[in-house]
Amino acid sequence: MTTARSELILGGQKSGKSRRAENLAQEWIAQSPAHSAWLLATGQAYDAEMAARIARHQHDRAARVPGLATIEVPLDLASALRERSRPDCLLVIDCLTMWLTNWMMPMNAHLPGAQTWAEQADAFVDALAHAPGPVVIVGNEIGLGVIPLGREVRAFVDALGVLNQRVAAACSHATLMCAGLPLVLKGEK
Repeated sequence: MTTARSELILGGQKSGKSRRAENLAQEWIAQSPAHSAWLLATGQAYDAEMAARIARHQHDRAARVPGLATIEVPLDLASALRERSRPDCLLVIDCLTMWLTNWMMPMNAHLPGAQTWAEQADAFVDALAHAPGPVVIVGNEIGLGVIPLGREVRAFVDALGVLNQRVAAACSHATLMCAGLPLVLKGEK
């Protein structure tokens, strides 16, 4: 695998998205002792099951990619991208879907002094387009299934579809994962 300037990795649950991102980070770190990598994690533990899932991911990731440091960034992903991106540092963002969930959760909808979701999405796409270092972004493709019944769920699916399109347009590469196999959507193989 060759490190792209930026790559969006989409797929369904357990499709191999995060594993591909970890492999890209591991390959980047191995290329040079000057290289570093950060995972910008967007998931939040709102319940015991999610807390256990996050702990398992942290443990497993540390064993697979020991040089991949983690910082939790549940809301202001644009600022974290601007602050952390450097030519010698690969950033892995995992994942866009959880980031959107955090913004659309009722408890986060009206944070004091917070940007709107549209402003944050614009700021993120701008930061991605101007990032001086490589960025790998993981997100879910959820628009291939049954049309949701509820208004809020339809709004979420629509918002994620638009976000995925905007991020794919800003990235030099896009990959769809299915059963652990990458399908190149944009960029060379």
